[in-house]
Amino acid sequence: MIGILGGHGFIGSAIAVELRSQGIPYRVLRRSERDYYQTDDLSAWLRENHIEFLINSAGFTGKPNVDACEVQKTQCMLGNAVLPGIVREACESIGIPFGHVSSGCIYTGCKLDGSGFTESDPPNFCFRTNHCSFYSGCKSLGEEIIDGCESCYVWRLRIPFDEFDGQRNYFSKLMRYSTLLDATNSLSHLGDFAKSCVICVVNQLPFGIYNLTNPGSVTTREVTEMLSQTIAMDHRFRFFADEVEFMSLAAVAPRSNCILDASKAVSHGLPMRPIRDALQQTLANWKTETVLSK
Repeated sequence: MIGILGGHGFIGSAIAVELRSQGIPYRVLRRSERDYYQTDDLSAWLRENHIEFLINSAGFTGKPNVDACEVQKTQCMLGNAVLPGIVREACESIGIPFGHVSSGCIYTGCKLDGSGFTESDPPNFCFRTNHCSFYSGCKSLGEEIIDGCESCYVWRLRIPFDEFDGQRNYFSKLMRYSTLLDATNSLSHLGDFAKSCVICVVNQLPFGIYNLTNPGSVTTREVTEMLSQTIAMDHRFRFFADEVEFMSLAAVAPRSNCILDASKAVSHGLPMRPIRDALQQTLANWKTETVLSK
């Protein structure tokens, strides 16, 4: 039996869908059912339900975006930095492995040669550097607190998108904002990400960190061009002149825009399609005819 924390959220629900599609039994723990911020409570639930592997997809991202984390710092710290440590303690206390959904937002930019950051590269957008958002700093601490654990996966997600219109979908966000910052990023198709997480567990891949982004990178303008040719043909996309203008007019916290190297995931056969293929196929299968504009 697999257990899921945050199983009704954007990421956790996608993982649950994948588990169901493969006929793998799972149970979702709601915080209203048991306070999983208490190690003893979480450990007891794991024992009572005979959980053999725990997936932590819970966390705090802030609404409508990470700027909210600059105000709601307690919730951000608890959800992104403290909870991973509690999960580790609970799982180690009863001897089961776990998987932790992390974020590529602990990086900014790319390497000097233009390549992406690998799993072994230290974060450069965290509290140990001079420049980061509170959200990214907490996500990095979450990885630190489980560093050295011998029986866990750390799955890094970046800017998720899929075929379904929704508040957390990258496509939907692009169509809702009046003006955008053009930046280069790695992205993660949510379905590819969920499948990859489940494969790690089922096929018992080596424990460790996996950058689960679709190989390659893409600019915001490239994505909006794809949108304009498919589901947002009547939408006019506008852009800030540069990051300085973006920060002065539309943001509180600095943003992570980065490229991750997904070659480790690819080498293990995880189904992360090339980024442009994933984007085009997703837009071709968009599930609503409603075009959102602002």
